[in-house]
Amino acid sequence: MRTVIVTGAARGIGLATAKQFLALDQFVSMVDWDESELKQAAGSLKNTLILPLDISQPDQANQIIADTLATFGRVDAVVNNAGIADFSSIETTDFATWRKIMSVNLDGTFLVSQAAIPALKQTKGSIVNVASISGLRASTLRVAYGTSKAGVIQLTLQQSVELGQYGIRANCICPGPVRTQLSLAVHTQEIIDAYHDAIPLGRYGTENEIANVITFLCSKNARYVTGQVLAADGGFEAAGVGLPALRKSKS
Repeated sequence: MRTVIVTGAARGIGLATAKQFLALDQFVSMVDWDESELKQAAGSLKNTLILPLDISQPDQANQIIADTLATFGRVDAVVNNAGIADFSSIETTDFATWRKIMSVNLDGTFLVSQAAIPALKQTKGSIVNVASISGLRASTLRVAYGTSKAGVIQLTLQQSVELGQYGIRANCICPGPVRTQLSLAVHTQEIIDAYHDAIPLGRYGTENEIANVITFLCSKNARYVTGQVLAADGGFEAAGVGLPALRKSKS
């Protein structure tokens, strides 16, 4: 059976993605540095390998691939979903915070992908990197997070160009606002209302809707799709500036 590695699999989009791959009868290596939550999330799920490892550490990134190969014998896809966020301004973001965000969001994505290349060559597999709409458009209080995700987007393009010769595909998904446990915890009702007003579809996405796109990009149905940056955002990026006011004036 096909084998997929999903990082940041203990919750949110990562967990939803892992469950969708399992529903497709694929093996899944579930990676997260939060061991207790990862074990709870995996629960009684079958065909999984639980890897409580830190993707920002080179030796642990290598271990993810080695343990997956030792257990399942192959790697068909890598979903680099793990990421952390910080909501600070340019003036107040200290360097330790900057480095922490970069080490997970950008360094970790690079390290896991690089470690997986030999295995992906064997299967002509695929990489899906989870960036963010914040990597495509600037947003308040996201200097480190947004910059890290913009780096993930460029990394994806590099991967697609350099690894295409081996039959390895690399694509990037940029979720807009999604109804995750984290977003619901930090977004006030005022923020939620403002997003709903700015998003043409008028709502947040769901974890499963983002997972749908990820599983498609990893599938044979997307075998001629590589080097693409796809915003799954309800039209948020396309809306640009001023559309909420224009919609109100026409209603």
